[in-house]
Amino acid sequence: MSVLSQLNVIQVSGLTKRVSTLEGGLTILSDINFSVKSGESVAIVGASGSGKSTLLSLLAGLDVASEGDVHLDGEALSTLDEEARARVRAEKIGFVFQSFMLVQSLTALENVMLPAELAGASDARAQAIALLEKVGLSHRLEHYPSQLSGGEQQRVAIARAFIGSPKILFADEPSANLDSKNGQLIETLLFDLNKLNGTTLVLVTHDEQLAQQCQRIIHIEGGQLEKISEGRVTHVG
Repeated sequence: MSVLSQLNVIQVSGLTKRVSTLEGGLTILSDINFSVKSGESVAIVGASGSGKSTLLSLLAGLDVASEGDVHLDGEALSTLDEEARARVRAEKIGFVFQSFMLVQSLTALENVMLPAELAGASDARAQAIALLEKVGLSHRLEHYPSQLSGGEQQRVAIARAFIGSPKILFADEPSANLDSKNGQLIETLLFDLNKLNGTTLVLVTHDEQLAQQCQRIIHIEGGQLEKISEGRVTHVG
């Protein structure tokens, strides 16, 4: 493995995604190429329907490319079956979704513990309690999602995403369902925990201000990579 590939925790080469529709074939993404360095923060932006969420799914191994490949921490996703991709996700990836995706029958503590328990961690409870304290929810450990506000649910989701110290965190519109105050709180938490843990952060957003807080911004237009620009990076140093 070259020094360059060691630095690039994500390497995207010729990534293309096509689907079949009643009207015929549709190309959602076409020949996307870029890399993300370890510890870097990157935003993927674009209009609705531009293909940015599809790109995130391909990067995370949740979907399979029609052509091209994604190398995730040195592993070519195209060579892996679903079971192997699931292993990569469990070992190396954390997720924060727009809709929180919490298990309604589990408490906040149990939701955060779940990935660590599935991975066989012996200290899952201690890890979860520490993370919930970091996101300001030490008083909500035994509350169920239905007893939490939207902002609190997303904080639980962030704590869950960071348990097990994932190498890469993917976030899909993490503050879109929240009011301005809670949205800013969630965004600050994401960047602070990302910096504290040295995690690579890749987020999809339509919010230009949020995108500008990342080191680089990948602009997707009509399924193609339009440009890559620099962010303002207010959460470093």
